[in-house]
Amino acid sequence: MELWDDGIRLHVKIDFPKAEAAGGKYPMCIVLHGFTGDMEERHIVAVQEAMNEIGMATLRVELYGHGSSGGEFRNHNLYKWLNNVMTVIDYAKTREDVSDLYLCGHSQGGLTAMLAAAMEREVIKALIPLSPAIVITDRAKHGELLGLQFDNEHIPDEVESWDGRKLSGNYLRVARTIDVDAAIAQYSGPVLIVHGDEDEAVPVTYGIEAAKKYANATLKLIAHDNHCYDYHLDQVTAAVKEFLQQELG
Repeated sequence: MELWDDGIRLHVKIDFPKAEAAGGKYPMCIVLHGFTGDMEERHIVAVQEAMNEIGMATLRVELYGHGSSGGEFRNHNLYKWLNNVMTVIDYAKTREDVSDLYLCGHSQGGLTAMLAAAMEREVIKALIPLSPAIVITDRAKHGELLGLQFDNEHIPDEVESWDGRKLSGNYLRVARTIDVDAAIAQYSGPVLIVHGDEDEAVPVTYGIEAAKKYANATLKLIAHDNHCYDYHLDQVTAAVKEFLQQELG
């Protein structure tokens, strides 16, 4: 199905548990992919299926410039992604078959989920950042991103991402303005942070430090695993299921 955010088409997919919900209402988790990703990546689908197994509905969305959604990759940034997520949350709130809303995201999607949870803190019952890419905003403030060095007083009009695709300099301008610590301070609900301890893209220290700053966080480190959990994805899904089952009661 599709949603529209200020003229941008968002490709979304809802998956329901096999068992019918009591009263016809399901808790729903919105699941976000990461930078250069999409809703069909192995780790995204595994988390979605794990949630469906324990009685939760899921809404996966492909954000601006990614997957089958509208917008050019070059022009995406965290502000545009945040607006997309708020549009999706607004839609989910209108569904009569949804009880509570949860939010989960991987990498840049994990960072976006952290920021959106602060904005929608009265709505999001629990938050699950997976390998959250706090490194983006941190390094952008220090003139470094995607392995490139740049002058923060003279942002280039265009940079190249790790896979060769171009990004507008506005991506950097946006990233360096975002205060992740302020977002963390504004969300007091339950949080599960999952991070591979051999993450090559987002150093595990970012996940560890974020867990310390949240008021109510659980940290699950996946030993000997990388950014997308290529070796122990089963441990990720087990942690997600355990956390959500506790929250669901």
